[in-house]
Amino acid sequence: MINSGPYYFPFGQQLKKVQQTDRTTKKAFVLGVYSSAVHARWVDTKGKEVVKALAVSSEPCIFWTGEQAEQIIAGIKVPSQVGKLTVPVDKNLNGPSGVALDDLFLNPLGLTRQNTWLCDLLPESRVNGDQRKAIKEQYYAEDVKEFDLPEATIPNFDERELRVQSSDRQMEILSELEESKADTLILLGDQPIHWFLHYYDKRYSKLSQFGQTREDYGKPHEIKIADLKYNVIPLCHPRHAARLKRYNLKWAQLHDGWKPEKI
Repeated sequence: MINSGPYYFPFGQQLKKVQQTDRTTKKAFVLGVYSSAVHARWVDTKGKEVVKALAVSSEPCIFWTGEQAEQIIAGIKVPSQVGKLTVPVDKNLNGPSGVALDDLFLNPLGLTRQNTWLCDLLPESRVNGDQRKAIKEQYYAEDVKEFDLPEATIPNFDERELRVQSSDRQMEILSELEESKADTLILLGDQPIHWFLHYYDKRYSKLSQFGQTREDYGKPHEIKIADLKYNVIPLCHPRHAARLKRYNLKWAQLHDGWKPEKI
């Protein structure tokens, strides 16, 4: 965390750490960037949409796939005078990275959630620019100020946070990796490479350094981390593979052509 919390989402849900709960031995270890969140559609008292998808709660499990979103959202108390929260019209707004992880990363490798340990560089959710704008313009709008809504304090995502706390978090991730007993490490995009792998192998700080052709993309590399050798598979972030918002076409196409061997 940037500093001591607690931090809160709009409408009062406290930010929670989201980590692997099944701590049994695994075949592979996946390292992503930061936890996602549960998103809700906010409508006013007349049913008019205020925000299409507002982050209102920590995801219930790491790389959540969107299940039970309706029940989670229904449990958040909202003053009737400002409207209500419902499930977004686009069901893909909850859990898209988790779905992409299962369908486009784990399944092609012959892996499942049961034999894979999941981890993020930051084990808590962060707010992107669109969410910050919605909070500023709608949650703090003049016509809702009188209802004394809980302050929304979830931090923005800022890569400098990784730099500030990298040493301590690096050791926490290493501890999880060793606890998992996995011999395969799957890295999702530039940031896990830069803020974790680079500490152990200075040759790599971004995905493109592993190659940017169909022949090179997603190939395993034997790399020593601390005192153990791992089968490291560098891949793009699920956002690109699933062509989600702000995806990179080059990485999406390379992932499309990726033909991995089963682990």
